[in-house]
Amino acid sequence: MNIFSQVFASLAALLHVLIFCMESLWFMQPGIHRRFGALTTADAEARRLFAFNQGFYNLFLAIGIIVGLVLLQAGSDVVAGRTLVLFNCACMLGAGVVLVISAGKQMLRAGIIQALFPALAWGFWLALG
Repeated sequence: MNIFSQVFASLAALLHVLIFCMESLWFMQPGIHRRFGALTTADAEARRLFAFNQGFYNLFLAIGIIVGLVLLQAGSDVVAGRTLVLFNCACMLGAGVVLVISAGKQMLRAGIIQALFPALAWGFWLALG
């Protein structure tokens, strides 16, 4: 797997760790929950458990990429490492597309941000191997 794919996959993983923190650790901070559409503290409280759970999905996707990258760098199982990286990037990319389709303009920016790094990782892998 080429270095560009690995760099963009790493950025995707780091972004999803940040999203985990925002959804699962910092969600009740007004500046954070407003980013997710919860304009009031009452709205945030109603969405808190959902956001907490969703944050862990993002963390697990990031961990999948990180484990894949470790396997690639160690050279111990290149096929499994590449598969983990690409599968988790595909899941992130798919989630970004679903977000845009389901929420439209309201979540367009978030969907693009979520999907951009995984899409670039896939693109460079397809182009360069």
